Amino acid sequence: MNQRQLKPFYRLLMARRHELLDEALRTVGGMTDAKENFPDPTDRASLESHRNAMLRIRDRERKLISKIDEALERINNGSYGLCEACGGPIALDRLKARPVTTLCIDCKSDQEAQERRLRGL
Repeated sequence: MNQRQLKPFYRLLMARRHELLDEALRTVGGMTDAKENFPDPTDRASLESHRNAMLRIRDRERKLISKIDEALERINNGSYGLCEACGGPIALDRLKARPVTTLCIDCKSDQEAQERRLRGL
C-alpha cells in the first residue's frame, strides 16, 4: 500500500484508539466516584450486574486497543494490508470493514472452516 492509501487507515485507527481510551477513563471515573449504597439487595444486584457487563465490554475494548496498536505498528513497518498467512494483499474493502484484520478473506474463511471442523470433533 502507498502512503496515500495508508493515511485514512492510520487516522481511523488513531481516532478509534482515542475513543476507546476515553471511554475506559470515563468508566473508571464513574466506578470510583460513585457513592451508590443501596440497602435493597435487588438494587445492589442490579448495580453489580451492570458493572460486570461494563467491565466485560471494557475488557473486549482493551483487546481491541491491542489489535489497533498492532495495526498501527504494521502501518509503521510497511506490512499493513498484507495477509499474515499467505503474504498476499488484503482487499481494501475488507480493511475498510475491519481495519485491524491480519488475514485476507480467503485465509480467514479457511481458518473459520478449520475451527468449525475442530468444534465438530
